[in-house]
Amino acid sequence: MANTKVGRLRVIAAAVASLSCFVYAVGAPFSGAAQAQAPADGGARVVPVPSYVYVHDPSMTREGKTWYLFSTGDPNGLVNHGDIQIRMSSNLRSWRLVGTVFKQIPTWITNQLGVPIPNLWAPDISYFAGLWHLYYAASTFGSNTSIIALATNKTLDPKSPRYHWVDDGEVFSSNAADDYNAIDPSLATGPGGSKWLVSGSFWSGIKLMRLDAATGKPASAHPKLYSLSQAPAPDAEEGSYLVAHGGYYYLFVSAGFCCKGIGSTYHVIVGRSQQITGPYVDPNGTLMTDGGGMELLGSSEGMIGPGGPSVYTGPGGPLIDYHYYDAWDQGDPWVQVRRLYWNSSDWPVTGPPLVPVPGSPLASGAP
Repeated sequence: MANTKVGRLRVIAAAVASLSCFVYAVGAPFSGAAQAQAPADGGARVVPVPSYVYVHDPSMTREGKTWYLFSTGDPNGLVNHGDIQIRMSSNLRSWRLVGTVFKQIPTWITNQLGVPIPNLWAPDISYFAGLWHLYYAASTFGSNTSIIALATNKTLDPKSPRYHWVDDGEVFSSNAADDYNAIDPSLATGPGGSKWLVSGSFWSGIKLMRLDAATGKPASAHPKLYSLSQAPAPDAEEGSYLVAHGGYYYLFVSAGFCCKGIGSTYHVIVGRSQQITGPYVDPNGTLMTDGGGMELLGSSEGMIGPGGPSVYTGPGGPLIDYHYYDAWDQGDPWVQVRRLYWNSSDWPVTGPPLVPVPGSPLASGAP
């Protein structure tokens, strides 16, 4: 996601503050969203604000029969100080906000960035080495002084006694002297189960680095960065995701400008390569490092500026989830899920939307 995380609440702060919040670990209600503090970092919590709609940069997975969706923190800081949001669903159509990863932004992040930030960005959830790994980003608008960080958990079930998010600290960072931007992380699995991290936004585009599969951190102190995709200036590409299928690696990229509501120009493009490190090309053979990419998702049916995709390939998949801006309701960002198919030439195609559009008069009774 670009270095801007803006949005709005469907209810004003005073209305939010009048609602009750519940903390699982305590089991008792208390009043005031401004007082919605968790008992401890990593503890489960619920912020039941029915009219609150804000999902940006979603990442979806499944544990047991439950779907879990992680997304960028509330840009107004009213839901647990802008920490990464967590939602649950049993049907991929209705999502319930159940809390955040931490109760507030870790102080080490603020200290390292040198400025306060309202929220954390663009989480990515994956499971390997016996743990759930949540990569996420922290930065400020227009800056490449940025951090990719990691949190881990043994389970995603907030009712489990094993549920506790551990802050594993920094994974990678960038600063003003770099020609890349360390945000929008996503995990990829390469040959032999090797682990890789995709990231990048503006500057010199989308990058890839190898990880240590045991630690989830870079495989070396000075990891090699492979360039996967880049567009001409101002290089509006970010929010990338890599997935393997049929002998190819497919790179999904958010192109255009996000965060402008119904004025957003985000759309999702894709290219493929037989090597995880590239080169990635579109169906015309144009390199993605030379501005190539086939459009997979564009604005339609009142869903403007789709972007921030991730792909779920486990039981019940493959599925692609992403955010869009609701043209029916002042451009609020929300989540969409579609089935992912592959045509006879092994290029991805998406099925119809699964999630009703909140503001649409057609949403009621949608399949």
